[in-house]
Amino acid sequence: MAAAAQLLRGAARAARAPPALARRALGSAPLPGVPAARGGPRWALAGALGGLGLGLGLWRRRAAMAAGEEEEEEEEERLRRRFMAPPVSGLRELRRRRRELRSRMELLIMETQAEVCRALAAVDPGAAFAVDTWERKEGGGGISCVLQDGDVFEKAGVNVSVVFGQLSEEAARQMRSRGKALKASADGKLPFCAMGVSSVIHPKNPHVPTMHFNYRYFEIEEADGTKQWWFGGGTDLTPTYLNEEDAVHFHKTLKEACDKHDPKLYPKYKKWCDDYFFIKHRGERRGIGGIFFDDVDSPSKEEVFQFVQSCAKAIVPCYIPIVKKHCHDAFTPEEKQWQQLRRGRYVEFNLVYDRGTKFGLLTPGSRIESILMSLPLTARWEYMHTPPESSREAEILEVLRNPKDWVH
Repeated sequence: MAAAAQLLRGAARAARAPPALARRALGSAPLPGVPAARGGPRWALAGALGGLGLGLGLWRRRAAMAAGEEEEEEEEERLRRRFMAPPVSGLRELRRRRRELRSRMELLIMETQAEVCRALAAVDPGAAFAVDTWERKEGGGGISCVLQDGDVFEKAGVNVSVVFGQLSEEAARQMRSRGKALKASADGKLPFCAMGVSSVIHPKNPHVPTMHFNYRYFEIEEADGTKQWWFGGGTDLTPTYLNEEDAVHFHKTLKEACDKHDPKLYPKYKKWCDDYFFIKHRGERRGIGGIFFDDVDSPSKEEVFQFVQSCAKAIVPCYIPIVKKHCHDAFTPEEKQWQQLRRGRYVEFNLVYDRGTKFGLLTPGSRIESILMSLPLTARWEYMHTPPESSREAEILEVLRNPKDWVH
């Protein structure tokens, strides 16, 4: 602006001066052997004002660019403070592609990870999350946040992964067994992208239930260039002892999230959850359920994303109030031992049946430590253990063998 003002003052002086002086004032005095330009001071003034306009326009453009860059940097800084670590795809890349669903899903799983970690840390302030970022040489990476040996939580992990590359034959075979018609190229390649947030929380107190959630997005490009996409996920509760009030609260919160989109979703996904988390060789469910869905690709990509977003926002309110309610409850050594036995069942399901664990173990370059984060620090197996009839231990077994409707 100072330069522009100086140019304007020079132009005004030139208009009042004799022609030769005007030319000098405007820097247009003729060089030796070069004829002077015609038009006198009026032409000189017009030229100066034209130059002033160009200078002001250039200044405005540069100022707007600087303001835009500053605003972008401030937004990136706000996002950095919200997340546990920088996103796998990079903040600038996510902002550049912010209208694409893949970018929106990555931002959602990053926000979910941070929200859950902060809620858990607020309940267990004496412990801290170890934040571990990792890269996958085949493509992508992730962020593992794990809290261990806290006062409230024995182990709590919240992981984000964003991986891409070529789908392994084993993983493709697993998907085809679920009805996916995947058309590979002549060389057998299937480019894929998978991203998700997953968590398992194992409390110390046997009166605080274990909780698991997972929300994910999958995309595969087939030989002809068409893309198959789907969402999956869910949230479920595994108590050591049954508390009906807690069960009702947990299921009602999830139902409210589902009902925002379609009242048919909760009963459908509640049954799917009961069926999915079934330990066949034991004849019982892993827990008292919640919601579970997979391979969901309708009614539209945007509508399913909005539904997943609502489910993710329900995680903290469905679980943290239960933790706060029971984390200081007294318990006996016998109750702690029963918790360890139930954790053994948890391990059995995860290693034998869980799709996510299987997919991770079958994907080249997977982070094994992050996949097995779901396992508790401690568990117990006893030969032919059977709880006494009419005991609280027998009560939870009855519900695990015969699921209940908790909201009607």
